[in-house]
Amino acid sequence: MMLIFVDNQKILREEVLRGLKEAYQEKNEAQLKEWSAKVKEFQAKAEMAKADVKIGLQKDLQALQAKHKAAQQKLKDLKGASADAYEKGKQGVEKAMGDLKKALESIKKQHCP
Repeated sequence: MMLIFVDNQKILREEVLRGLKEAYQEKNEAQLKEWSAKVKEFQAKAEMAKADVKIGLQKDLQALQAKHKAAQQKLKDLKGASADAYEKGKQGVEKAMGDLKKALESIKKQHCP
């Protein structure tokens, strides 16, 4: 009887963790989708900018796109992470998302007053 209770606790804990992982994944995917729209907005502004401003904005956009891609990859990697690797992977996602957010804010401040 005790063995069944322990197994049920383990199953319940795994189900709760799976639910938390899915919610975290969905939240960050939605944030990336929103930020993707901002990246496209900045790209459109870069195409319409004067030459000197355009060069600076394009350089910033390349860095922004690299950060966006890195955040997407970290989130993709987290999706397949084991329970043991999940927390470490989550920290990587948080850092990548933070870096992307800072880059978006920087471009907005510099190029879209």
